[in-house]
Formats: sequence, C-alpha cells, structure tokens
Amino acid sequence: MLDGLKLMLDGEAAGSSTVRRKRKILVNAINYAMELREFDENPLDAVSWTLPPKVVEVDPRVVANPRQAANLLGAVSYVGGYRRARGRRLVGMFAGMYYGGLRPAEATAVTVQDCHLPAEGWGMANLHRTRPVVGKRWTKSGEVHDDRGLKNRDPEEVRPTPLPPQLVAIWRDSIDTFGTADDGRLFFNERGGLVGGSTYSRVWSEAREFGLPADLVDTPLADRPYDLRHSALSTWLNAGVDPTEVAARAGNTVEVLLARYAKCLHGRHVVANKRIDDLFLEYV
Repeated sequence: MLDGLKLMLDGEAAGSSTVRRKRKILVNAINYAMELREFDENPLDAVSWTLPPKVVEVDPRVVANPRQAANLLGAVSYVGGYRRARGRRLVGMFAGMYYGGLRPAEATAVTVQDCHLPAEGWGMANLHRTRPVVGKRWTKSGEVHDDRGLKNRDPEEVRPTPLPPQLVAIWRDSIDTFGTADDGRLFFNERGGLVGGSTYSRVWSEAREFGLPADLVDTPLADRPYDLRHSALSTWLNAGVDPTEVAARAGNTVEVLLARYAKCLHGRHVVANKRIDDLFLEYV
C-alpha cells in the first residue's frame, strides 16, 4: 500500500508532495481505525519505508534555449492545418508556459479579465485559478477538469505575473484571431471547451517534429509541454534575475527554485567554454 502511494493513476511516479499528502491521509485513516479498535497497533510502525526526495531536480537535457523555444512555438502553428487551427489556437497557451513561466493548468484557466495586455511593453496576469485534468471520477462536478486555486496556495490567493512584450503580442493576436471562450478563457478547443491534457500533449508532440532538428527530436529536449516552464525559469536565472523575484513569478519557494531549476540552458556550456578560453588567452 505504501509503495502504491508513489504512483499516479497512470502508473507514472508521483511527485514528492503528492506522496506526502497521500501518506498523511493514510496515517489519519489508520489512526481512526485504531480508535475504533480495528487494529491493536499501528501496522505502519512495523514497515521500513522511505519517502521520495522532497525536491526532484529538473533534467537539464529538457531545457530549451530561447531560439529553440521560439522555433517550437512557431512550429505549433503548423499543426492540424490552417483552417482547423488545432495548433494555432494553442500557440498562446504554450507561449504562456515559456514566456510567463505558467504551469499548464494555469495557462488553461487564464482569462482576459485577469490580464492587462497593453499595445506596447510589458503586461500583467493576475493568476488565481487552475483547471488541472484529474478525471470525472475525482471532481465534484463530474467534469474532467477540476476547478481550483493556485498550487500549494490558499484558494483565494492571487499571483501577479509580469508578461513580457513577446507574450503580450502573442496573446493579443490570439484574442483578435479566435476571441475568447464564454467565460473569458483565452485558450479553448474548437467547441469552446477546456483544452484537454491529451489534446495539447499531442499537438506539442507533433510540433517537436516540425520545430527541432532531426538530431534533437529523439532527445529529452522540451519533450513535454511542462518543460517549457522549466526552460522559462532556467532562462530567467541564467539572465541574472534575482531568485526571490523568479520564485515569486513562478509561484515557488526560493528553496525549491534553486534546487530544481538552477540548470544551464541547452548549449549554454558553449558560451561558458568561450568565456573560459578568452580568460586563458589573456595570459598567453
């Protein structure tokens, strides 16, 4: 049972925070069973079991550099043909993950009412809602997507997130081209509904075939949409942005940020090597 806590419903490894939360629920259930005298002693005490590491480092191989990310976002627009626009209507959603550091569930839920999108310069998104895919069996509404506040935050908490000019332009273009959903969501499927995880994952998989060189397609580079967020936070850190500011924009603690995202961009070692070479040449 304890080992089962480490797995998600699809059999993939669950995150450390998820495992810890589920273990607390199990412990509380067993404590209640002991109060009812169903157990004479706590069976967990007799089992040697360790929790997974609290913070799992991001594989640096998944982190895309700005040029690669821009090529991939452009490639998304070619998925599914021009008229059906299966990819075009999701360019802004993926761009939000890369340029704004949004989680997929945050990008799915963002609305025009929560955004300031000026004609020029930086904008702002006041994030306060997520729409994660959890399955009909696990939501009170019976819908595939749950309706929650921000991850690991109070349900009423708002996270102001600056939007760079590149992202503002992409979101404005998306609104001009496709409009918004009935509730103001910027990104939606052809029927106006919420974009499913399997839908945007398929689009991303096809975009990688278009947007990456052949020798990188079969590598872990930007393999999943979430890797765009990993790339965003790594890029900000590489740009010298204060970790406290990066953590605030991303909705993380500084501890988690530095443990998970302080990775080099793909190809960044070439820049570092050049700087080292230049230093040695000064003493030749």
